[in-house]
Amino acid sequence: AYLLKHTRESEVLRALREETSALRGSQMQVAPEQGALLALMVELVDARRVIEIGTYTGYSSIAMASAMREGGVLYACDKNEESFAVARRYWAKAGVSDRVVEKNGDAKVSVVELLEEHGENSFDVGFIDADKRAYREYYEALLKLVRPGGLIIIDNVLWYGKVADETLEDKQTLAIREFNAFVASDERVSYGMVPIGDGLSICRKR
Repeated sequence: AYLLKHTRESEVLRALREETSALRGSQMQVAPEQGALLALMVELVDARRVIEIGTYTGYSSIAMASAMREGGVLYACDKNEESFAVARRYWAKAGVSDRVVEKNGDAKVSVVELLEEHGENSFDVGFIDADKRAYREYYEALLKLVRPGGLIIIDNVLWYGKVADETLEDKQTLAIREFNAFVASDERVSYGMVPIGDGLSICRKR
């Protein structure tokens, strides 16, 4: 409660958070403090082009798009039309619809399309919050797409604490555990894991 009280959250984001809490899969929504940090990261690098892999109902995309200067573009990749419909309503309410480009379908295909369209080193920020078993593949794709000095941010890296429990060996937990170990030793990026929300890894491409 204290953290939420001291987190900047617009009325639109608050309303979206409350509506999403009643939907199936509501645990997929980023926490308000994560949204605030994502917005700050976008501001710090003055991001003009952002890709989000896993949009759900739009909280993180609104947070990041709202932090971009006029002319910035955020590509929102997801394959769930039902959640996209909610996101569209709130993009409009937040006044960022003109900054968001929907990529509805398999995010792996969408990333390839964006690479073909814009080329390597053409994005400033990439945010991953999708299929946990595909994190490594998304990460490698974003390393091509994001420019040197740009950021790759990954959600759910603490996975409700499951990654620290060596007795748990379900596929998603194993995938995140292996991914975390890989990124921690990847010299292509500067890296830090932040225990905010369900854990964020922040990587700066070298």
